[in-house]
Amino acid sequence: MAKIADIMTREVITVTPDTPIRELARILAEKRINGVPVVDEDGTVLGVVCESDLIEQGRPLHIPTVFVILDSFIPLENPWRLQKEFKRITATKVEEIYSRPAVCVSPESDVSEAAKLMSEKKYYTIPVCDDADRLVGVLGKVDVIRGLA
Repeated sequence: MAKIADIMTREVITVTPDTPIRELARILAEKRINGVPVVDEDGTVLGVVCESDLIEQGRPLHIPTVFVILDSFIPLENPWRLQKEFKRITATKVEEIYSRPAVCVSPESDVSEAAKLMSEKKYYTIPVCDDADRLVGVLGKVDVIRGLA
């Protein structure tokens, strides 16, 4: 089977953790891509941010069910979940919504390995990294499909 290096996209659009959410949305819409790697100033891949992360941000806040006993609120759900959801919907930068840690594949790996990872983990975009975790490309589902043709 083909190697990832044979079908990956080499000209990669990236963002940094401090990229504003609005800028991310503009990039994804204008470039018609599902997601982009998040990199630090050295080009090391930190994670991936994709359309589903933006969609999650747009969901309404879930208000947990509580018991009221003698004027005290007793949550029936973990209060940490409410805090996490509140942080998600108020996010203004990529660092607050991107998926981490980065799951990277090697350019020398077989495409079948990446296809399996995409299928099992529901990934649409996987960074392709060298041995130092520096970005050398990106593999999307469309690249895998093109590789099959």
